Amino acid sequence: MNLSPITQTILKAKAAKGVSWASLAQSLEATDVWIASVVYGENSILPAMAEKLCTLLDLDESVKNFLTEYPTKGNSLGDKVIPNDPLLYRFYEILCVYGSSLKEVIQEKCGDGIMSAIDFTLEVEKVSDPKGDRVLVHMNGKFLPYRRF
Repeated sequence: MNLSPITQTILKAKAAKGVSWASLAQSLEATDVWIASVVYGENSILPAMAEKLCTLLDLDESVKNFLTEYPTKGNSLGDKVIPNDPLLYRFYEILCVYGSSLKEVIQEKCGDGIMSAIDFTLEVEKVSDPKGDRVLVHMNGKFLPYRRF
């Protein structure tokens, strides 16, 4: 994965501070996955939140600017269309194996629309919500840790 120099700087600062995505997210009143996506340049945050993240990690103004820029999404894997990383590849594999079926089942249950595997289960459910019906995808896969050898 080719990370931007600023993403590398943020990740080094995070590691040096010994903080988790969850703790950063709690401090920023956001979710861990979303904060990580900001760091990887897939989302942007408001200036006050960027300032707070920079303060937490002792980072400078150039990082704040990176965090608040509107990104071109979908570039964190660089020029790879199919990811090499085994964990990321599994998500690609799920899409390849179940993508058409998911699309068909979701559209059958919810109408025309979109929704942004070895030991794996998948269920689709329509959940009513006053702000608009939602699609709930239950993904349950066994965690397979790497063996040290």
